[in-house]
Amino acid sequence: MRLTIDRDRLLQELERLATFSEVPAPSVTRIVFSREDLAARDYVTDLCVAADLTIRQDAVGNTFARWTGQDPNAAAVGTGSHIDAIPNAGRYDGTVGVLGGLEAIRALKQSAFRPKRSLDLIMFTSEEPTRFGIGCLGSRLLAGNLDASVDEKLKDKDGKTLRQVRMEAGFGGTLANVRLQSGRYSSFLELHIEQGTLLERGQTAIGVVTAIAAPASLRIWIGGEGGHAGGVPMPDRRDALCAAAEVVLAVESAAKSTAAVDTVATTGVCDVFPSAVNSIPSRVQLQIDIRDIDGDRRERVRSAIEEAAGNVSKRRGVETRIELINADAPGQCDPGIVDVAARACSTHNLPFKRMVSRAYHDSLFMSRVVPTGMIFIPCRGGISHHPDEYASPEAIGNGTLVLAEALAELAS
Repeated sequence: MRLTIDRDRLLQELERLATFSEVPAPSVTRIVFSREDLAARDYVTDLCVAADLTIRQDAVGNTFARWTGQDPNAAAVGTGSHIDAIPNAGRYDGTVGVLGGLEAIRALKQSAFRPKRSLDLIMFTSEEPTRFGIGCLGSRLLAGNLDASVDEKLKDKDGKTLRQVRMEAGFGGTLANVRLQSGRYSSFLELHIEQGTLLERGQTAIGVVTAIAAPASLRIWIGGEGGHAGGVPMPDRRDALCAAAEVVLAVESAAKSTAAVDTVATTGVCDVFPSAVNSIPSRVQLQIDIRDIDGDRRERVRSAIEEAAGNVSKRRGVETRIELINADAPGQCDPGIVDVAARACSTHNLPFKRMVSRAYHDSLFMSRVVPTGMIFIPCRGGISHHPDEYASPEAIGNGTLVLAEALAELAS
């Protein structure tokens, strides 16, 4: 089997997909079920139809483009990713996995390869949490991680429910039917940019992912006592922001205390009230993200943060309230699929590195129900979710070639 990736065609398609955006280039903003998202979906679907793939869509908009194998009743092989993009993002996150997956299938077709198992290219709905506040919506529903009640519970900033929005977008039916039937897939393999610097720094062509970190998210409210910045003496203050600053440092300290490079914690939101230069902050809301590939270790970090917040509360005379937003379990990639991806790299003489994914992806939830793997390609400076996000043509071509080789073995 001789595989040839049409890199120029793939790059042109990535460029074209990036034009479906609410903001001008080089930024990409493509919120799920927006006009731009629906137009982008149509563009990708048309490419799949042109490649003689059969299209199916479910009630939440997950799209499946199938190349039917010699044994249509056998469990299929899946690949794919997402095309939605957070505000002012880049053009490669998710899209490389969708269009690269399509090009991998086209390359296999051109090589005269005939799969025993069917191959499905999956375009997942709403990997980004921008509209409904929860990431990986489509893959969570496929894996049974969410039930049909979210149809009315999830709302966007305008108060529209998921049901209203998806119906307006043309995706009818009940969410109860989205969950994958047992045995539908034998394997799933996602191609993605690394969103980190390990591959670039090591001048390594491919990352073969062995585990996927998952987040625990906390929201902490701190209530103190406001007052005039000039009228309240320092000994009498119960400054909510000063207390919050101690909590923020405790977040950093708790993550570092594990001495594990795979433990990370971030305070990404700090909302201060009343946010006036001459007023003592009376209320602060923090949002904290803790990630690890070891669930127990991550929970120890979370407990340490909550204990530190309690100690700050007592010492400073402020009130604290802590809400656990979510705590997804980390995922393990299937060892057999990891080996398949590694062999594909060796077949094409591409240096590779076994590594973990510190960002989470649709593969995290697919791994709950299907043997799953991931292939990473380098991205410049590790920059992602930003207009400067960039993967070189060579990296994209290499990743797509490895994906095609691996899919051939998995589908045989």
